[in-house]
Amino acid sequence: MDSVENQLELLLKGGGIEVQEYDSPLLEEVVPVTVRKTVCYIVAAVILNEQKEVVMMQEAKQECYGKWYLPAGRMEQNETIVQAVKREVQEETGLECDPYTLLSVEERGPRWIRFVFLAKVTGGNLKSTSESDAESLQAKWWDRVSPLPLRARDILNLISFAVKHKEKASHPVTVPVELPCSIVCHRVVAAFLNKNNDLWLLTNHKHSPHFPVTACGSSSADLSCSIEVAIYRLIKECLMGSQLKVKTHGILGLQHSGSVPGKADGVCFNVLVTVAQMETKYRQFPPDVNNVKYGWHKVDNDDLKIQLLERLSFSSVVPFLN
Repeated sequence: MDSVENQLELLLKGGGIEVQEYDSPLLEEVVPVTVRKTVCYIVAAVILNEQKEVVMMQEAKQECYGKWYLPAGRMEQNETIVQAVKREVQEETGLECDPYTLLSVEERGPRWIRFVFLAKVTGGNLKSTSESDAESLQAKWWDRVSPLPLRARDILNLISFAVKHKEKASHPVTVPVELPCSIVCHRVVAAFLNKNNDLWLLTNHKHSPHFPVTACGSSSADLSCSIEVAIYRLIKECLMGSQLKVKTHGILGLQHSGSVPGKADGVCFNVLVTVAQMETKYRQFPPDVNNVKYGWHKVDNDDLKIQLLERLSFSSVVPFLN
């Protein structure tokens, strides 16, 4: 595997690294996940035009018949996340689209995850009432002001975020990298920063140095909690002391490849985290590790340090919502 700084450079560009092992939990067996059986992945698209109108679809399902919502739906087995977005948009609105960047990721534990994309129209025509089917009754552009009976109001914040992101991007273009992963997990880029802007990254250096990967949802406790719990568990396993402040900033990138049957239903999120002591006394060096596998790597490459500090300072990452 490449050096820690080469890995960091790749992740900062939104790239992926094959998941070869799981560093946490230390003793639990990891069970592969299966789409639509043990995990539910939802995709949704926010499509805006020059007037900042948004594409909406009218529901055909009995429980929300006639209500309006963003084009969205469940991923199927053996499809990638991007393929799922394109399929749902085409089925529900009649439009062909390019989901060009991930906007946010929402989760209710590792069993339910929604990937929200900003997309643009590349072809097709809006579905009319004469084309209604089991997927939707029709689709239209909504000015976001005129009264519209919504299936749920959760999409309003997503639409507002999309409008702001399109005006001024809050994070770089981020698309899933097609690399197989058997479970829902995090690759944790955990940084410690002192007042002199010296920067350290937590690594596993037992074999070849790498950023630690923590499995989500492998215990009953994990299944009922936010998948961020897996990050806190990893930090607790790695570092000494209970007075640690762990902040999850967001996602640098993600990896998934639904086109490899039997081994690719999982998702690996490459997540940016900071670690600090809660004590008020100034601390020049990172917290001590309590496991011989782990250590701190000081970043000496000034360009990489500047890039990482900018991402931290401006929260320039895909947000995790729950």
